[in-house]
Amino acid sequence: MDFQDFLQYVPNLIPVTLPAVASHIKMAPKERIEALKNLDLKIENPRIAAVMMLFYPKNGKTHLVLIVRNAYNGVHSSQIAFPGGKYETTDLNYEETAFRETHEEVGVSPEKIELVKHFTPMYIPPSNFLVHPFLGIAKEELLFYPDIREVADIIELPLSVFLNDEIIVEATLSTSYANNASVPAFNIQNHIVWGATAMILSELRDVLKIAFELNSEK
Repeated sequence: MDFQDFLQYVPNLIPVTLPAVASHIKMAPKERIEALKNLDLKIENPRIAAVMMLFYPKNGKTHLVLIVRNAYNGVHSSQIAFPGGKYETTDLNYEETAFRETHEEVGVSPEKIELVKHFTPMYIPPSNFLVHPFLGIAKEELLFYPDIREVADIIELPLSVFLNDEIIVEATLSTSYANNASVPAFNIQNHIVWGATAMILSELRDVLKIAFELNSEK
């Protein structure tokens, strides 16, 4: 989709009621669904993180940036994610966390990003994080400068590909719940995107489609 056309839809995104669990469940591993049914965040007392779902133009077309995390000794090693990270007590709010971490991880300064919408927080049982996703728009082409300590690679995902149902697959993976588990996932540029990132992407897809439908009805 041309980026200038995409910008016309952005105002429609703001009033859309978030589908939340209805979207998340589409891309949730079965074990994750069971774990979330009896979730009590007061008991879990999760750590807080925030991520940026950042759209921007590249060669005139709308793209979404994702990162490939470095390999390390942890549950999210080498996984696909959004730019983002842990809330720090020096952050004024979760929005500032998303801005700061995006700057640190991929080198995009907050001044280049217009914040559009706060999406449904996502609890991640294996790491006990509650992640706050934010939708942001950069209106100019971006150069990314990944932090080599945390980011192995940058994925620039065209919106047209993201909205294509053909990228939705069933993958067999070893997860924190089970070995050789079948999970719903996105196949994005030969990367299997599953778990929390896939669930957040699912809500983003649904909200975009609602906004596009609202625009076509005008």
